Amino acid sequence: IYVCVGRYQANVSLVPNIRVNQKSMGRDGSKCWLGKHPVLRGVVMNPLDHPHGGGEGKVPIGRKKTTTPWGYPALGRTTRKRKKYSDSFILRRRK
Repeated sequence: IYVCVGRYQANVSLVPNIRVNQKSMGRDGSKCWLGKHPVLRGVVMNPLDHPHGGGEGKVPIGRKKTTTPWGYPALGRTTRKRKKYSDSFILRRRK
């Protein structure tokens, strides 16, 4: 729950082009031209590309916890600053 301070305004209207995300791109190359490349899992990479990579077949990660491609902990670590200015506005966590 957040505390709102001051007056806020918003325009409520319809989105002009509803089907903009429904049109077919045609082929994979046209998606790559827009900068949308396929997302690979770290498990299917080589060990030099990702800490989860390598091994024979569908082996597990091989570490106690999942990591980012740079070796930092991926899940369960807080990424928010401890002394952020907006902490006083937050009354209760969402979870």
